[in-house]
Amino acid sequence: MNKEMSTGKKIVAVILIAVMAFGFGLAGGLCADVIKEKLAAKSDVQTPSDLLNLGNALHYEGENSSVDVDPSGNVTINVSGDYSLAEAIADKVMPSVVSVTCTYETTVSYGWYWGGGQNYTQEATAVGTGFIVDPSGYIVTNSHVVHDGEYKTINISLYDGSMVEGQLLWNDSTLDLAVVKIDGNGLRAAELGDSDEMRIGSYAAAIGNPLGLTFERSMSQGIISGLDRTITVSSESSLSGTTMEGLLQTDAAINSGNSGGPLLNSKGQVIGIASAKASDGESMGFAIPINVAKPIIEQIIENGSFERVYLGITAIGIEQQSSVSKEALEEYYGSSTGIYVASVAKGGGADRAGLEKGDVILTVNGTKVGTMNKMYSILVSYKSGDSVHITYLRNGQEHEADVVLMTSAELEALAE
Repeated sequence: MNKEMSTGKKIVAVILIAVMAFGFGLAGGLCADVIKEKLAAKSDVQTPSDLLNLGNALHYEGENSSVDVDPSGNVTINVSGDYSLAEAIADKVMPSVVSVTCTYETTVSYGWYWGGGQNYTQEATAVGTGFIVDPSGYIVTNSHVVHDGEYKTINISLYDGSMVEGQLLWNDSTLDLAVVKIDGNGLRAAELGDSDEMRIGSYAAAIGNPLGLTFERSMSQGIISGLDRTITVSSESSLSGTTMEGLLQTDAAINSGNSGGPLLNSKGQVIGIASAKASDGESMGFAIPINVAKPIIEQIIENGSFERVYLGITAIGIEQQSSVSKEALEEYYGSSTGIYVASVAKGGGADRAGLEKGDVILTVNGTKVGTMNKMYSILVSYKSGDSVHITYLRNGQEHEADVVLMTSAELEALAE
């Protein structure tokens, strides 16, 4: 969420353009004895005297609950009675949640009161949350938690209390996502869900480190309060801030330190990554849908890195110009929505598809686009050589085209 700093605190100012969401839960890898003890400890849940062995899988059937452990150690819990859904989620997910401590250098000015002043560099610390997505030690968090890649050290605190050093593999400040790698083997990975299945009113739980490590791995629960929300957060790289779109909104408590933590559904699956909260409101937290991060995670685990693909244009998101009236946008761009094409890379996908300077892209694969971040979030699931279908305006007439996507390296090679 907001950038959490113990020194040189980085403020994340959230300006609501529409209303937004967040949550996370469930823990796996419990051995049969631990599960049996857990169930037996609940007054209304009885564990049978005999354990049913289903090959390498385990199954417990109680009066008010059942627990299944598949051969990979994944836990599925169906509960009723005193053993609550929240408890089951905590048991499943807590071992996958980590604390992320990032140190970085910041510049502080002294002496301004006397009309002079001198700049000093000192070390600052940010504390956030992350979650393990692969047993070998791949961790997802927010880009702002790792200071957008400008850091000195990243330390990861695991569920067993151990502290290990992390290496940043990839981050993107516009998406506010980052992937960190630690040395590991057999770590408990969180189960990823499908954020497209979320509806307003769906159960949501969040696990994170609100206000730092003092309240490490705190859990809150609520519902999904809104879908497809848009917010603007302050950004060191942009005076106008960064617009984030397509977010989940939740009333599960989100505080400084929850950033990068999981938002969970009722199955204990991650359906979002906590990123921000409304600074002027209560119970309004926002999370990046997990479906945005999935293709990034998959490619990094497979290849060790992630490469974005592009249409081959420089462009301006018309809807990002919120200070300009709709009428003025219509007059200047010919539309009050869409992506205005400022230039076209020679030989790139857009050029080959016939796009020209002055065109306004309206949709990408049927999804409306009005900001660059929206277009980036769509293209993130594609690879070099894939094509997308776009609709665009030219001189007031609507046209269609299929554009082959390329990496930045491929586009640069064409320009040489």
